[in-house]
Amino acid sequence: MTPGSSRRSLSSAIPPVGRESTRAERERRIREILGQQPVETQEELVDLLRQQGLAVTQATVSRDIKRMGLVKVPWANGRSHYVAPERPSPGDVLRRLQHAVTEYVLSTETGEELVVIRTLTGRANAVAAAIDEMQWEDVVGTVAGDDTILVVPRRHAMRDRVLHRLRELMEGRVP
Repeated sequence: MTPGSSRRSLSSAIPPVGRESTRAERERRIREILGQQPVETQEELVDLLRQQGLAVTQATVSRDIKRMGLVKVPWANGRSHYVAPERPSPGDVLRRLQHAVTEYVLSTETGEELVVIRTLTGRANAVAAAIDEMQWEDVVGTVAGDDTILVVPRRHAMRDRVLHRLRELMEGRVP
């Protein structure tokens, strides 16, 4: 290295190569990586995701780390590594759902037994994951495609309550 030059990490010097990934897939992969090995830096995490074939940038991974609430904890040797919180707080879960619904949901309606949510293209998984994370007792689960989600209420009588909650979130209100 010449005097006055700066060091750049390998991950910031190499453009992202691989296939594009969804936020949900990146978060899943990040959790898997952190569960398998200690990761000390964002650059290291970027490199590991790229090794798995994902086209990611440092900026994207930085946003993922912040959104996932990853924190660095110290080792006995004084170095630190990233860990995911065991469970997000209920407030964090609600904020994620509010964000997903207000940013990505286009419409909601009901069928005979189900609630159908239409989203922006490619955003259904993020919204469905946020709904599932809320663990509403009147929702069995969700099934997401690319731009459509089926919400399965526990009983027919709960369908309208689920629809009402979602519409309140779309309007920016807390149900």
